[in-house]
Amino acid sequence: MPGKKLIVSFAAFAMLLTAVPAPAAEVTPEEYKEQVEPICKTDTEANEKILKGVRANVKAGKLKKASRQLEGAAKALKQAYGQLSKVPKPSEDAARLTKWLKGVKTEAELFEATARKLAKGEKNAAQKMIVRLQSNATKTNNQVLDYQFRYCKFQPAKFI
Repeated sequence: MPGKKLIVSFAAFAMLLTAVPAPAAEVTPEEYKEQVEPICKTDTEANEKILKGVRANVKAGKLKKASRQLEGAAKALKQAYGQLSKVPKPSEDAARLTKWLKGVKTEAELFEATARKLAKGEKNAAQKMIVRLQSNATKTNNQVLDYQFRYCKFQPAKFI
């Protein structure tokens, strides 16, 4: 009987080992960049269309229209964030890229907050949010300078 228990235990252990998937191949920083840049390119192109003329709308007092534009940009950035967060990160940069993704999420939240301020007609408060947007973009971009992103570099001052 003791031999039978040992064989059953060994068989169960062997089945557990075969059930554990083998670790996926490690992603290199270059491969990561190749995977995220198309996502960011799509977001950047969408934002160029969505935010076209937003600065002029704010200056002209068309705050509701500008608010809708910023809401659209926030929605597009949230969608991009969802896609970016699913891309496997190189293990050596995982912490830094996680911080970067947090900055991307914050950027979308700041777009939404700015849109809310504009919708309420609070132009001065919205301008303060724009300063925060730019500050957050700078911090976020600094997290990934080594990657030399072209499209994953956030530049809200380009639009607002």
